[in-house]
Amino acid sequence: MNTVTNYISPEESKRTHQSMEFWEARACSKNPAAWRKRMNRKLRLWKLSITMASAMKRTLDIVVSFCALVALSPVFLATMILIKIEDQGPVLFQQWRVGKNGKLFKMIKFRSMYVNADKRKNELQALNHHGATGVTFKSATDPRITKVGAFIRKASIDEFPQFYNVLKGEMSLVGPRPPVPSEVDLYRSLELRRLRVKPGITCIWQVSGRADIDFPNQVRLDLKYIHSESIRNDLKILFLTIPAVLLGKGAY
Repeated sequence: MNTVTNYISPEESKRTHQSMEFWEARACSKNPAAWRKRMNRKLRLWKLSITMASAMKRTLDIVVSFCALVALSPVFLATMILIKIEDQGPVLFQQWRVGKNGKLFKMIKFRSMYVNADKRKNELQALNHHGATGVTFKSATDPRITKVGAFIRKASIDEFPQFYNVLKGEMSLVGPRPPVPSEVDLYRSLELRRLRVKPGITCIWQVSGRADIDFPNQVRLDLKYIHSESIRNDLKILFLTIPAVLLGKGAY
């Protein structure tokens, strides 16, 4: 059986547009100048509130990321020593990620895998917790992870260098996790909406199960965050991140 949903014919669209013009004209017919003045004032207030919210979020990002980089410096030093002792490889891992509006940037992490681990990714698709054909790759038994790497991933220490990305303005404290370009290549229009805001160190699904949450539900939660983005929600997610990190659920 053929069904047609959410379809508006040209005739219906025209009638709707004419109806909107009618009510708009009626609303301002008595005093068009006063109506335009009220509308302009409302638009200015709306733009001002958006600008202020953006400035407050950026201020929060700068203050918290700077304080975190200073306060966690002993942890940084200890982690760097442990990684170096284990296999003599590089301490940091930099990877191209996709940021706001598709802008590329290099995200920094402590290296938790063996050198050149990316080259083995295709061989391990069968281990993907999100499905062999999934957009994202997560595996609790990934053989590429080092011993030190397993610990710092469980404790989320591998993500700490991203406070530097936040300080630079490439990321935010709270926002959808930054995808790699190969993942974005597989995005549909719905998933591309995740790129409307800066990516973050933590997000809703990071405090709700992390890697245990499959990609479609990650997208659903990310879009929910974007639609209700506010400083209040950011602070709530930041506070929820603390027990999520301590418990380590879904972190691997």
